[in-house]
Amino acid sequence: MSAPDSLQHIARRWLVERRPAMEVQVLDSRGSVPREAGTRMLVAADQVAGTIGGGHLELQAIADARAQLVAGNPAPHDRKIALGPTLGQCCGGALTLRTQGLTSESLAAWPAETPRFTLQLYGAGHVGRAMIKLLEGLNCKVQWIDERESEFPPEPSAAHIERMCVEPVEAEVAAAPPGCFYLVLTHSHELDLRITEAILKRADFGYLGLIGSQTKRARFLHRFEERGIGHEVLGRLTCPIGVPGIEGKEPEIIAIAVLAQLLQASA
Repeated sequence: MSAPDSLQHIARRWLVERRPAMEVQVLDSRGSVPREAGTRMLVAADQVAGTIGGGHLELQAIADARAQLVAGNPAPHDRKIALGPTLGQCCGGALTLRTQGLTSESLAAWPAETPRFTLQLYGAGHVGRAMIKLLEGLNCKVQWIDERESEFPPEPSAAHIERMCVEPVEAEVAAAPPGCFYLVLTHSHELDLRITEAILKRADFGYLGLIGSQTKRARFLHRFEERGIGHEVLGRLTCPIGVPGIEGKEPEIIAIAVLAQLLQASA
């Protein structure tokens, strides 16, 4: 199965295909609403891409957009909606929806998609592959790094995930931007040690997660202290990884717990 495309990518493809479509945007909002201002959704006669929050609000917005599409009315139409009184939803907020035809000009006005975070993910084993499946649907920028080409799955990843088969892998740490996130999930403790040491010596990471137990953490910290890395930087190392309270050692469960931690760190 192919990786999901971003909404902007879908919009560009629909324009190339000359597929008639409407874009629905949350223009402004106040109070409790399903999605924030700036959220967009695309509506064609036979397909919907993106979401403005689901529920009755979204169903009504899709119906309105398709009515405009059938009428051949691409002009912007703004509708103010109080979610409780208008749609009977539990949310007490209000918002304005703008519905207009999708054109190259309207698409050019969309803001650039700023990634939630930039991540270097080291390791293409079971946990690494489970992480990539989750990251494919997220607005982020990922370098997926392993020295073993054979470990990468045959199917391509999403466009924002770059596969890198390099050696030595720890040399890629120097190329990462300041504030980069790092996940070290390799098949080798010695390789984990080299990569993590290179990241700690940079000391400008936004998040550093190392797979392993408390015992592995203690052993690694002792080695790093011997090599002159300060306690303040070492205190920022996350090992074990993942938000506390999620039990299970299956790769998919570990990946979910770690992704939640990445989202917390990027908030």
